[in-house]
Amino acid sequence: MNVQPSQTVKGKDRYKSGVMEYRKMGYWEPDYEPKDTDVIACFRVTPQDGVDPIEASAAVAGESSTATWTVVWTDRLTATEKYRAKCYRVDPVPGTEGQYFAYIAYDLDLFEPGSISNLTASIIGNVFGFKPLKALRLEDMRLPLAYVKTFQGPATGIVVERERLDKFGRPLLGATVKPKLGLSGRNYGRVVYEALKGGLDFTKDDENINSQPFMHWRERFLYCMEAVAKAEAATGEIKGTYLNVTAATMEDMYERAEFAKELGSCIVMIDLVIGYTAIQSMAKWARRNDMILHLHRAGHSTYTRQKAHGVSFRVIAKWMRLAGVDHIHAGTVVGKLEGDPATTRGYYDICREDFNPMRLEHGVFFDQPWASLNKLMPVASGGIHAGQMHQLLDLLGEDVVLQFGGGTIGHPAGIAAGATANRVALEAMIFARNAGRDYVNEGPTILAEAARSCTPLRQALDVWGDVTFNYASTDQLDFVPTPSVAG
Repeated sequence: MNVQPSQTVKGKDRYKSGVMEYRKMGYWEPDYEPKDTDVIACFRVTPQDGVDPIEASAAVAGESSTATWTVVWTDRLTATEKYRAKCYRVDPVPGTEGQYFAYIAYDLDLFEPGSISNLTASIIGNVFGFKPLKALRLEDMRLPLAYVKTFQGPATGIVVERERLDKFGRPLLGATVKPKLGLSGRNYGRVVYEALKGGLDFTKDDENINSQPFMHWRERFLYCMEAVAKAEAATGEIKGTYLNVTAATMEDMYERAEFAKELGSCIVMIDLVIGYTAIQSMAKWARRNDMILHLHRAGHSTYTRQKAHGVSFRVIAKWMRLAGVDHIHAGTVVGKLEGDPATTRGYYDICREDFNPMRLEHGVFFDQPWASLNKLMPVASGGIHAGQMHQLLDLLGEDVVLQFGGGTIGHPAGIAAGATANRVALEAMIFARNAGRDYVNEGPTILAEAARSCTPLRQALDVWGDVTFNYASTDQLDFVPTPSVAG
């Protein structure tokens, strides 16, 4: 779009009482060059009809930093030019009408070190309800090295987690206990034992199993850890189960986590809905107590799924890596839950790479250094099954937890058979990959070969082999590749 020059009013006129356009108050500075220490946000701005996109974008910068609806003389008591956020670039979103990418830089001094709550209070605070906007979405953020270093990062990290579990060279396998609600503690523990004995590495609580009348949390923890111990004895492998410590208060969560540790658990689980302060508190507890911390992203789609309004999950993934969780549900591509393949690959890169280069084809808008923070293990769950193993390995890589809930517990021969089917399918695919076979294209053949000597896998393929969830993603990329021109 045609770039409007800076229109910032200077001198005494800037502080006259009354209402002034945001772009005239200093929140639109197209010549500004972001500093290495600036926090940068990319917003998708949809102005109301008749509202200039530059003014709308300047308003986002103003309302997420120092501005209010009218001029205030107390600005003169601060270093206003330093503390104003500065919108320095506005681009039309390709393929849309009335949507714009606004790039806004924030001085690092605007944020409390090591606090996701403080960061988000500014970046996604009041501004999303601002009337001159039809919609607003936070697409991505560049978090400067100086800010990243103020956070703990994942409590354990992928490398140490693998060492503790003694599991290398393949994805980890898990399953969510089903039905998620209604089982007694004894029956719940039975599911855990059968799944772990059958070949899984982990089982897990689901997001809404806490401490209901049908099963008190303490009862669940006791039966689950008894099941883990018996499965370890039966298989000779290290096993784990994610005990959900989510509760009404921090005191309750600490009590549950301490009890899980006393019982010998290697991992506890929390839900995203507990909030950023609670997540960071539990991450610090997990690091002090040598526990792996699993985060279920419960509730995220209320603000990540819609393309025009909310917060992209790539931003949530960045915040959670800073906050210090070890696992996060990050999509499956081929399962029942929302996930565009290229977009999901961007999420996984954010979780697992030491440095993320700008990669618009994966939805990543900025270079992002991670300053040696531990890597975050992505978790794939939701409608996946053994027949998709070649696709999952190709799309999601090796450092991932593949969680087959219904794809384990719904097996016609029982839970242990479902776990065995998944383990055999995974190991057959890893063996084929390591042997140099084209496992992506030969995937169905490799699975069929393995099923000849594994009845549980053959049964799984017979039941689910053709099940797919082919729906259009609601969060596809706006990236438009430019055709290369032969020289």
